Amino acid sequence: MSENKKEIVLSGIRATGNLHLGNYYGALRKFVAVQDDYDCNFFIADLHALTTNPDPAQLHANVKNIIAEYLAAGLDPEKVTLFVQSDVPEVSEMYLLLNMHVGIGELMRTVSFKDKARKALGLSAEAAEDDAAFEHQLVGADNGKRVNAGLLTYPTLMAVDILIQKATKVPVGKDQLQHLELTRRFARRFNSFYGVDIFPEPYDFDFGGAPVKVPGLDGSGKMGKSEGNCIYLVDDPKVLRKKVMRAVTDEGPKEPNSPMSEPIANLFTLLELTSTPDVVAHFREAYADCSIRYGDLKKQLAEDILAVTTPIRERVNDIMADEAYIARILRDGSERARERAAHTLEEVRQAMGIRRF
Repeated sequence: MSENKKEIVLSGIRATGNLHLGNYYGALRKFVAVQDDYDCNFFIADLHALTTNPDPAQLHANVKNIIAEYLAAGLDPEKVTLFVQSDVPEVSEMYLLLNMHVGIGELMRTVSFKDKARKALGLSAEAAEDDAAFEHQLVGADNGKRVNAGLLTYPTLMAVDILIQKATKVPVGKDQLQHLELTRRFARRFNSFYGVDIFPEPYDFDFGGAPVKVPGLDGSGKMGKSEGNCIYLVDDPKVLRKKVMRAVTDEGPKEPNSPMSEPIANLFTLLELTSTPDVVAHFREAYADCSIRYGDLKKQLAEDILAVTTPIRERVNDIMADEAYIARILRDGSERARERAAHTLEEVRQAMGIRRF
């Protein structure tokens, strides 16, 4: 397959903070593995981040942090297109145009909107299930409890990110699968309405392997920034060791071959991701015969995680010190992203009758 025939992969991450171990094993490491085989496009979603009205200085810093972490983890800017969402102004114009074919009702019914709007309004999950009461709260909300329109049209912007690059493979988490289905719907609707074949339908890309769920350190759930249970790729050794040593555990097995509680199973999941098979086998045997010492397990786990993150952290520090290098990477990436986006946008404008005289 020649290079210009490679399938287009696209993924974006919101500019809301540093990347953590879940981002690395769940996505970033896989991005690195496929960068030779696909037309890969990875962007920092600063426009998406605006739905939470972030501090402008922090937003700018987050963009720089994430691009440095992408590069430090092994993404090659000569092989992939790395760019910032707002550096492709064609996205914003097509966002407006595509919204003309998106229904308010289908946006309001998305699970993520209802959940985020409920939290913004301070409503209980039960209250949000009453559609009439929920809509009344949305219309009447103001001041600190306002739900902004950007949150409602988030799926449209995500669809534009994908469709404007004509991506067919889009790795998403479970919480974004509904948005990806909406993207396919919007693509079919636009193509059908105007009798064109502009947009291919995108599908979830699982990289050909089982999905990786990286647990947090709080004993339940997955690692996530909002949960406060993360190990960040740039955590220094002292901070990282302290986090791991504070991870939730239980009283330990009372009988041989006891089933593991969720917090302990989570620690073993992290161990399997970062440690060698013989280390994992050693601690599994110790758990099975009740001789395990959780302190020893945590110390080993911390050192094995550091073996993964230390080279990345050191490269991040070097990259962050070279602002000219970061600026060049993003400039080159945005130029490549804009080339395809501009072509798609012109097709959309022509189809909708917005022609230049």
